[in-house]
Amino acid sequence: MFQIEFNEAGSVVVAGRLDAAQAPRAQEFLDEVKDECVVDMARLEYVSSAGLGVLLRTHKRLMGDGRGLRLINVSNHIKDIFMYSGFDKLFQIEVADQSGPD
Repeated sequence: MFQIEFNEAGSVVVAGRLDAAQAPRAQEFLDEVKDECVVDMARLEYVSSAGLGVLLRTHKRLMGDGRGLRLINVSNHIKDIFMYSGFDKLFQIEVADQSGPD
């Protein structure tokens, strides 16, 4: 299951699996974003190369206007996917606080 929506703060929240089956829906949603965009990935379980492509196309479009994507609450697993693909050099990525209760 995949969800994409705006939260109260105006950030884009993604949840579930951003794969080839969900990429068109995600692209359609992100095509409506016109300003600097924060994407909250706290509930994202998986991103495929198709999902990375959606994020890259959106980032490039926004960068053309002097804006871009900022990815927040990125899990270590998702961060690794960005790192292995080299996309960690393209996006501003903030890793989620994964420390548990003391």
